[in-house]
Amino acid sequence: MSQEPDRLFAQPLDQVPDFVFNEDVARVFPDMIKRSVPGYPTIVENIGVLASRFAQPHSLLYDLGCSLGAVTQALRRHVQAEGCRILAVDNSAAMVARCREYLHAQDAMFQELLPAEAIEADILALELQPASLIAMNFTLQFIPPEQRLALLTRIRRSLLPGGALILSEKLRFEDAEEQELLTELHVAFKRANGYSELEIAQKRNAIENVMKPDSLEQHRERLSAAGFSKVLPWFQCLNFASLIALP
Repeated sequence: MSQEPDRLFAQPLDQVPDFVFNEDVARVFPDMIKRSVPGYPTIVENIGVLASRFAQPHSLLYDLGCSLGAVTQALRRHVQAEGCRILAVDNSAAMVARCREYLHAQDAMFQELLPAEAIEADILALELQPASLIAMNFTLQFIPPEQRLALLTRIRRSLLPGGALILSEKLRFEDAEEQELLTELHVAFKRANGYSELEIAQKRNAIENVMKPDSLEQHRERLSAAGFSKVLPWFQCLNFASLIALP
């Protein structure tokens, strides 16, 4: 599939609309996410590596908020447990359509991959089946804050004994100086990846009303309240982190 450079916010906009995962975003998403999220390729590939530790034979693996299916592809590369299958879920029709195309292309390149299905659905309304591994890669931050605990509680209840949730999120920080510094460093990261000041400012305006990050302390407390027994941060780069939550 052709991939285009992210120029969505390169021209001045009279009014910056809220960020939506539409066809325009889906078309440039691989470039956008790589240039915007420090450590993203490392996170994605190692979710597959970590999943191979928790995936159980003949069980279901979820990629919730799958976007274009990068995590699903990593799961297929690394999980060798017999009889597993993957269900990739996203509420964006544009993302799901392209995800299916990417998975089809992966099937053409490799043999004996885990079966994977991409579906369009709202994860807040999805009836979760028993699963040994659930990945949410930069998804929870787009869920309304008041609905996050209920979702995580449902996820915890659906996990098989010995399973795991892998949760990647942008972090905010309780300490004001720490928050300011890491925000500045994140902006520097985006500048270094070729984004202009206009693009950075307009993207920030577009996403600030739809993405609400939590602190690491909030994540720990909420996961504990949802019934998880242990939370292990396994990766952090600037203000982006990934956690393993165990039932």
